[in-house]
Amino acid sequence: MSESVHILVENAVQIAWEFLERSGEVTDGYETSQFLVATIGEMVVAGERRKIMLANRAIDAYRKNRPQAA
Repeated sequence: MSESVHILVENAVQIAWEFLERSGEVTDGYETSQFLVATIGEMVVAGERRKIMLANRAIDAYRKNRPQAA
């Protein structure tokens, strides 16, 4: 039932990545992956362990922080 931290982060990043990719929101794959890993990592360090919550909050953060298209 309990996942190790690195597996939890990996799974949450994958969920967020797949959602953003399917919705066409990934413009730079490297920057997006770095952002998701950092954001989810910070939340895990703060104590969050629910992978869907991690993924959803990372998606919201990505949408708020990405440069807007002109």
